[in-house]
Amino acid sequence: MVTELKNEIESEIIYPDSDGKPMGDNTLQFRWITMIKANLDWLFSQDDNVFVAGDLLWYPLEGDNKKRLAPDVLVVFCRPKEERGSYQQWKEDNIAPQV
Repeated sequence: MVTELKNEIESEIIYPDSDGKPMGDNTLQFRWITMIKANLDWLFSQDDNVFVAGDLLWYPLEGDNKKRLAPDVLVVFCRPKEERGSYQQWKEDNIAPQV
């Protein structure tokens, strides 16, 4: 009887911080993105558990670095304000952006 051994070594999946696409297609769009982001930062400035970001890649599923979005602005309630290279949902108590 032949038994097939599972490959115990799993390759590490890389979740890039950039998709190489521009943030805004024109000056007006860029102005609105930055204005909305700045105002959301101001609105939630006193709450350390509201994360606001702009043009940040969001990976909703662990193990799938192809499924991703880069919303112009996102807000996540119940997540701390801190620097992130990307928003990997499974590392954030599986909380998806709400806005």
